[in-house]
Amino acid sequence: MKYLFSTLFLFSIINVSAQTISPSPEIISKHIYKLASDKMKGRGTGGKENAKAASYVEKEFKKYKLKPLGTDGFRQEFIAKVRRVVVPDSLRKTQNVIGFLDNGAEFTIVIGAHFDHLGLGNQGSSKDDHPEGKIHNGADDNASGVAGLLELARYFSGNDTKEPYNFLFIAFGAEELGLLGSKHFVNNPTLPLSKISFMCNMDMIGRYNPDRGVGIGGFGTSDQWPEIFKPVKSDIKFFTDAAGSGGSDHGSFYAKQIPVLFFHTGGHDDYHKPTDDAEKVDFKAEAGILNIEFQIIQSAMMLPKLKFTEVKN
Repeated sequence: MKYLFSTLFLFSIINVSAQTISPSPEIISKHIYKLASDKMKGRGTGGKENAKAASYVEKEFKKYKLKPLGTDGFRQEFIAKVRRVVVPDSLRKTQNVIGFLDNGAEFTIVIGAHFDHLGLGNQGSSKDDHPEGKIHNGADDNASGVAGLLELARYFSGNDTKEPYNFLFIAFGAEELGLLGSKHFVNNPTLPLSKISFMCNMDMIGRYNPDRGVGIGGFGTSDQWPEIFKPVKSDIKFFTDAAGSGGSDHGSFYAKQIPVLFFHTGGHDDYHKPTDDAEKVDFKAEAGILNIEFQIIQSAMMLPKLKFTEVKN
């Protein structure tokens, strides 16, 4: 057993030195401006623009040569109940988009972000006084997280050496309607949940405030996180929070007793309003946040599969 862990450690160290790709503010910007453009009409669940956003993610997954691990290619379709402000509730087809990086390992790391938003303000939860008919672009919430998801996919798929873990990249649908995409996945997994070491979720990582820093939730969901965080160094300020549950997709995995981390730069005046636009995102800071996440994941891969810890209170 000691030999196995030593070999795993050495393998990871060699792999870290092999990394030649770094997070790109320019690529992050491209993704966010695409997903949060007025043409995408807020990516409301069930709309054709929401489907276009899913297709955009799938195209990027194919570019990085990920394997499809949905129920129909990269797609895992499900029915979402759309809460509407003007007309009665309706059922809409939507999907998760799932890509797998197969390194031939026993266990897998899940990386996720939701791609839906509030559409034209008629799906509930808008903070605007008169939201109907207004495009809610959702640049920070959550085009920023999807951009991070795609950068992580680009980064880990670009390695010359295989990592000691596989990666499952998931763009979740219908998060704004109650974490529906992530709940559907954990209840209908396309990879056994017992094979997941941990899950990283990015939701609103585009509005970095250096006075606050980026919050990293889920620190209490494994007793191994403190050891994993020790070597992390960054000019980006960050702090940790123990909670594993909460109002984003990592909560669905925590409910299944899987260790999680949740990256979030905090609320702001544009939250769930039509004013959450791409030009307000700090692309350079987001690249720095992703660099923190890369370091954490690399450090975690030096250890065996993480053990889950329930967070009290």
